[in-house]
Amino acid sequence: MNAAELRDLTDTELMAQLEKLQKEYFNLRMQRASGTLGQTHLVPKVKRDIARARTVMRKREMQHG
Repeated sequence: MNAAELRDLTDTELMAQLEKLQKEYFNLRMQRASGTLGQTHLVPKVKRDIARARTVMRKREMQHG
């Protein structure tokens, strides 16, 4: 998910998306630790998506004061 798509979400939707991404990241980490993760390229992708979502949230906080 790119930053423009995240900016289009409402605050509630953005929080839900962030929670979803964090759960997905946790599951990928557990799979990697147990040796069952076949698609290792997904770990950094999800991590970047989490960072994007947090950045959008932080920018909104700064704007609203």
